Amino acid sequence: MIAIAVVLALALELTLREPPARFHPVALFGRVVESVSGAGYGGPAPKLAGVVVAVGLSLGLALVVYAAVWLTAGIHWAAAVVLAGLALWSVTSLQMLLDVAAEVIEASDGGPDDLAAAREALPALVGRPPEDLSPELLRSAAVESLGENLSDGLVGPLLAFVVGAVVSLPAAAAAAAFVKAVNTMDSMLGYHDVGDFGWASARLDDLVMWLPARVTAALLGLAAGDPDAPMRARRYAHVPPSPNAGWPMGALAAALNVRLEKPGVYVLNEIAEYPTVADGREAIVAVRRAGLAAYGGVAGVGVVLWL
Repeated sequence: MIAIAVVLALALELTLREPPARFHPVALFGRVVESVSGAGYGGPAPKLAGVVVAVGLSLGLALVVYAAVWLTAGIHWAAAVVLAGLALWSVTSLQMLLDVAAEVIEASDGGPDDLAAAREALPALVGRPPEDLSPELLRSAAVESLGENLSDGLVGPLLAFVVGAVVSLPAAAAAAAFVKAVNTMDSMLGYHDVGDFGWASARLDDLVMWLPARVTAALLGLAAGDPDAPMRARRYAHVPPSPNAGWPMGALAAALNVRLEKPGVYVLNEIAEYPTVADGREAIVAVRRAGLAAYGGVAGVGVVLWL
């Protein structure tokens, strides 16, 4: 049943990419986070309030998903598998990441209009202001996002799904939803508000994504044909402020032998040159292979559990 749910999620990812924006569960969850946090928490004990919100909302989403799959299983096991597959599809993303990164990378090598298009597309990948970024830095940002978002948007939920699968199908879907909720709250609260209300969201994401980031680095090294890349990336994986993001980004930097830089914040593999368009295309291929391998690995574990 686990393997079928994973295959269904992959099939939907490859054909439909993302659920409709209006009904996307992650977008709906984001609206809940916005309604709780407002423009910013100004009440007493902001750190404690942030802990309650970070843990409460993440567990709340997981419980809703668990209950939905569990109740559906009482109707028919096939319906529960379909619902679990839909849940996994809604909390993972690969094709959209590849499409937007390709758009930025290809447009970065064109004229003024193409550069403008690349800068317009970049905010879908990263939060940094794109206006003053050179073509080289635009490609760097896209490659960085390919590594980091593969970890956050795919490998993290998939690993949680397979861990939960050891317990049950409802637990698998709930675990994947929990990880996505944690990551969403970090991007909405922790990234902008570390130190007060967003502290718990940031720290919880650091904890939850510790293993996925390192597994993603290993997958990227293998997918790029350079299994030793994560080992070489250890030299600069700690440079970004995040304790996790440097691993998948660093693995790509090492495997492609390119310099990745967020101006004024960090530089990875500083002795190399900025990525060319060809390097960016190689990064896309490596991320696609790594993502498909992640799906295949989780489906394989599902088969083993079924046997």
